[in-house]
Amino acid sequence: MRPHVIQNAPVLHLVLLAPQIPQNTGNIGRMCALTCSRLHLIHPLGFVINDRNLRRAGMDYWKALDVHEHADWAGFRASPLAPRRLWLFTTKAEQSFWDVRYADNDGLVFGNEGEGAPTWLHDELAATRVTIPHANPGLRSLNLSTAAGIACYEALRQLRPGPPV
Repeated sequence: MRPHVIQNAPVLHLVLLAPQIPQNTGNIGRMCALTCSRLHLIHPLGFVINDRNLRRAGMDYWKALDVHEHADWAGFRASPLAPRRLWLFTTKAEQSFWDVRYADNDGLVFGNEGEGAPTWLHDELAATRVTIPHANPGLRSLNLSTAAGIACYEALRQLRPGPPV
């Protein structure tokens, strides 16, 4: 179910593989609720989803969120709600996320805060790995929720041109 959806709007999926920090997941969930995007959380999670953790993350939007939890990657891939095509956001890619044409039902995949995406996921999604370029090569990467926000809004810019409905 997509609560409060924009009529006939394309669906964008944000996929978090084993997120560890409730505040990042809360921020991403809030963004998904506001953009009518679907959030997939793939276990194991580094926290328990409960009112206390959600309040701490400022997630009073959780009840308006189209969120789906999956026991593992295989369960996610087998889900009828899973995206059609997946884009793995990683620092270990050559292709910029700006050079991609996103489509309805695409999924933006992010590894966790501590380890990023595992090797097996890089192998599975080798053809669709993208990176968010940054100007300082001496630094590792953006915060997970910042990267997810940048990626989400670029995909939505392409999928939903014009003023918001």
